Amino acid sequence: MLTFNGKKFNANDFAKSLEDGVLEITKAEMGERFRSICHPRTREFPTVIVFGSSLSDMSLKVEGSKELIEHIKSKLPEQESNKVDFVVRRKIVSPKVFLSFAWENHPIAEKIAKELMKNGIDTWWAEWEIQSGDSLRQRIDEGLGVCTHFVVLLSKESIEKPWVKQEMDAGLVRMLDEKCRFIPLRYELSHTELPPLLSGRYSPEIKDDGNLSQLINDIHGISRKPKLGKFPIDQDLPDTGFSVAATTIAKTFCLESEHGSSNDPSLSMDELLEKTGLSQDDAIDALYELRNFIKDDHFSIIPDKELFVEFDKAFMEWDPEKDALRLASSLINDNNFPTNVPQMAEKFGWTSRRMNPAINYLTNREICRDTEICGCYPWEQPYLQESKTGSIRRFVKSRS
Repeated sequence: MLTFNGKKFNANDFAKSLEDGVLEITKAEMGERFRSICHPRTREFPTVIVFGSSLSDMSLKVEGSKELIEHIKSKLPEQESNKVDFVVRRKIVSPKVFLSFAWENHPIAEKIAKELMKNGIDTWWAEWEIQSGDSLRQRIDEGLGVCTHFVVLLSKESIEKPWVKQEMDAGLVRMLDEKCRFIPLRYELSHTELPPLLSGRYSPEIKDDGNLSQLINDIHGISRKPKLGKFPIDQDLPDTGFSVAATTIAKTFCLESEHGSSNDPSLSMDELLEKTGLSQDDAIDALYELRNFIKDDHFSIIPDKELFVEFDKAFMEWDPEKDALRLASSLINDNNFPTNVPQMAEKFGWTSRRMNPAINYLTNREICRDTEICGCYPWEQPYLQESKTGSIRRFVKSRS
């Protein structure tokens, strides 16, 4: 008896298996074509995900910096470029502060440095950066060369110090080159006493018992402007780039999911309509809009893994892309960092609901290999492993 895959031969099963094989090969080749493109100057590689459950319904999403996206588009014919969803992603840059001060203001400068460090801002502070025997000029140059924010503590003493003036010159040059923000802080100094070059810049005053929360928020880019309200129909929904109906459905799945994985949860159309309050026509149109993130088999509507990667940042307390970069960076930089997913989650204090979308970000873009096996529930993967030699390193280098 003729068999196929351990069962009695069936022509339909055979044809479906061939089609699935061709689909996977085609998706892999399409993805690799874009993943191998490198920006000649920045050496950045894109992240790529290929959607589609059939050869007639395939699409590409290519993510990277504005410069990289423009470079990729320049290499493609216009008719082919129009078929790709290009998404500009800003590099995830952790703030690094260079703190310039006069020694007479050491106590308040030390307080600022420690408070910034405590709030996730890596701070160059001479007392802990310069060791015995170091070259002062070299260590200062190194600190200035990587800072994203130059903070100078301006006082009656510091504005007269030659080295503070030199550091400010370097900070202003980096600001003009758009490499850092220049933040002057006044300490026991009136605004009228500022040097002419700084008199036109906003210079908040810091006091011995002052609160640094606004400085910390400014460095982290947290706006003090209240969030713009929405029209009543979507007042509780963020702008996701999708319609109100599609965003409502995505929100429902994000909040209902227990582990952030495929088929979690599975809803009937009636259940979806009840939970979202949408009309059936609006829901059908929204599901079509979300076809890359939702599977509809006419009996149940279930989320694909990528739905949580795409929408968690809008509705949960985390961003899977940033979490994925944190995981990848740890794998690259810490030789003792575990590759076992449950151990990783324990190390970061993450539940499976947070961990799985970060893992799926890495595997869906073939940065990490799909190692899924039976018995690893509730985790999407039992461990993380490079998809191709250097794929994790290229991702970390290109996105941080």
